[in-house]
Amino acid sequence: MEMRGFLMFWSVLAAVIAALSLGPSFAHVLESLPRLTKWSPELWHEATVFNGQFLLFAVIGAPLDIAAIACPALLAWMLRDEPPAFWFVLAATLLYALSLALWFLLVKPANGALATWVPGPIPDNFEAVRLRWETGHMAVTAAKALGFISLCLGLLAIRHD
Repeated sequence: MEMRGFLMFWSVLAAVIAALSLGPSFAHVLESLPRLTKWSPELWHEATVFNGQFLLFAVIGAPLDIAAIACPALLAWMLRDEPPAFWFVLAATLLYALSLALWFLLVKPANGALATWVPGPIPDNFEAVRLRWETGHMAVTAAKALGFISLCLGLLAIRHD
């Protein structure tokens, strides 16, 4: 495969992986307003913690999140001689890495608390854990959205001579 074809392949792959990583995070944000303002604590407790509602977010989402860092990183390396495109794609890589760091910093501790909850009464720390879980996902999504925008700008900046 010639270099331009290889670059096109990695550009498309990076964009698709980044979009697939952003999608579930954005879904969390779309759900958050009713989950924070309309859902009863009992409904949130049942729907979020039990019955495997978010199992595929981990099984499929985690590898996508890693790939959303690795693919743009490789693409940035391939674009190292194209300064505008390189810097945008590098920024995308760093923003997706930031989103993963935010997940570990904000969401994972909430998930740890959720893992200790059992069916029945609402735990005393419910409000704090719910707020951390929901706002953590919002922060992750913001970093990914900025990363996706940066990736798109980088792809648009690639020279086609």
